[in-house]
Amino acid sequence: MPTMLWKVDSKSSVYLTFDDGPTPKITEQILDILDNYGAKATFFCLGNNAELYPELVEEIVARGHAVGNHSYNHTRGWLTSTDNYMASAYRAGQFLPHTRLFRPPYGRITVSEVARMRSQGWRVVMWNSISEDYDHRVSPPRCARKVTRHLRAGNIIVFHDSVKASKNMLYSLPRVLEEIQKRGLKCEIITADL
Repeated sequence: MPTMLWKVDSKSSVYLTFDDGPTPKITEQILDILDNYGAKATFFCLGNNAELYPELVEEIVARGHAVGNHSYNHTRGWLTSTDNYMASAYRAGQFLPHTRLFRPPYGRITVSEVARMRSQGWRVVMWNSISEDYDHRVSPPRCARKVTRHLRAGNIIVFHDSVKASKNMLYSLPRVLEEIQKRGLKCEIITADL
């Protein structure tokens, strides 16, 4: 198994992911949009949000999506000891017990943290397409274009399930899904064995 997953070897699927949730009102809107397009996604949840909103985690899974671990409180890998980093992941895991997927906040993770994750059976999932929906300097149309311009089978695409990103994400998501359908691709969940 490769150390980290950046892209999936697929000729027909793309992999939408949402970081930082679950977030009341926003998560439900995302789930409804995904349902409208028959799309599946992977939600990399913060443990503190999963602890606050367990019903949203249950709803994500009930609708056929996957859940991954995004640390307990958006822990910065490059600024945290390996022991503390793993403690944050384990704490989040108490509220996300059925996943072996982990996405490092900010995409920052040290070699020793990756090695420890791997030795504990975690699959570290990165990305090769980021919407920049969190950036207030990026307009909603530009956010959508950032994803659709380089859309290819196998892409792992990052959106954010947060208040900060909601304006750009909620505008972009349907447009990205329309483009995915137009290209004959489908949206699948990420699994630990990809």
